[in-house]
Amino acid sequence: MVRVNRPPPDRASDEGAQRDGSPAVGLTQSHRGQLVLLSGVVVALALLAMLAAFLQLGYGGDAATDGDDRVSDAGAFLQRVTHDAASGLRGEYTWNEREQAVRELGQLLESELAALERARAESGAATTASFNRTAAGRWAAANCPGGPARDFGPCRADDGVVVQERDGRTLVLAVAYDLTVATDRSTTRLTTVVEPVE
Repeated sequence: MVRVNRPPPDRASDEGAQRDGSPAVGLTQSHRGQLVLLSGVVVALALLAMLAAFLQLGYGGDAATDGDDRVSDAGAFLQRVTHDAASGLRGEYTWNEREQAVRELGQLLESELAALERARAESGAATTASFNRTAAGRWAAANCPGGPARDFGPCRADDGVVVQERDGRTLVLAVAYDLTVATDRSTTRLTTVVEPVE
């Protein structure tokens, strides 16, 4: 009987087959290491993308808050100066002198709007406000009652200012503005109607 010496089985080929002779399903040690490394890279890239998105969202939120605060401040300023100017003219003009009343109110407010623009520019925001005739006309149509049963006289919208006749005198009811507030992060444009507090 002739004995044949066979070389020991190769471990690499042994890993490719099961003990029962069926092919193995899986990865070799070197392939597993590469897969783990690749998975780590993918996870790191995903985390970087999430971090970048989070930082951008946070930055935008700060910008929105800053812009909203400045718009609120400008709106409060318009409310105050409109009330003060309208109160100063209360009862000063007859209804027949309403155009003169509107002109004087406009002059008073123009100087305040210029002061608003200068003050906000020094704080890093470009703020402008101007009168809106169309918005004033819409406000008058919606808020001034008509017909013989009304308590007061007629309303008129003139140069962004709504006035009404009361007991033969001119009363300022509302002033419509276009307001723009721009910072290095955001720009807000809006139309607002200020009703002086009586």
